[in-house]
Amino acid sequence: MRKQLVIFLFEISKNIYTKFFKNDHIAWQVSTEDLLQFPTETFGFHLGEFLQQNNFQLIPKVERHDAYHTLTNYGTRVEEEIGLQYLCMGNGKKSLYMYGAILLGTLILSEYFGFYVKSFLVGKDANPFHHFDYEQVLHLDYFQFKSMIFSEKTIKTHLQIHSI
Repeated sequence: MRKQLVIFLFEISKNIYTKFFKNDHIAWQVSTEDLLQFPTETFGFHLGEFLQQNNFQLIPKVERHDAYHTLTNYGTRVEEEIGLQYLCMGNGKKSLYMYGAILLGTLILSEYFGFYVKSFLVGKDANPFHHFDYEQVLHLDYFQFKSMIFSEKTIKTHLQIHSI
């Protein structure tokens, strides 16, 4: 029931956030099907796979969120969504939406706090990635791009904590 509450709050807040805080962002003109046409080694193809596996389309003006999922391998379970926000905070991202998601998510699903802290530390240990224009990196090799962000040590640590 608590997870359903968080999902409900995410859905409502997502629409408000994109309407009032993302006016200056231009939505990507790319679909899941377009992404799946990229060569298989590219970030774009992997993003398309993530979207297809989850039966998603990119959310206009906040496409980078799904790019974060693709880069970090965080899934879409509620606790992973909150963990992803912690990881981004650890990486230096600052946004009102992120802080709100962290605050509410932590209060509502406090039993995952250890996972959230570990996620924060993974983000802190990683090279900055929150500032990229992800539409411009779609053509990059996925594994090379990922290795520029996360060290081998971080990836091993991340794999251990990610199995929540």
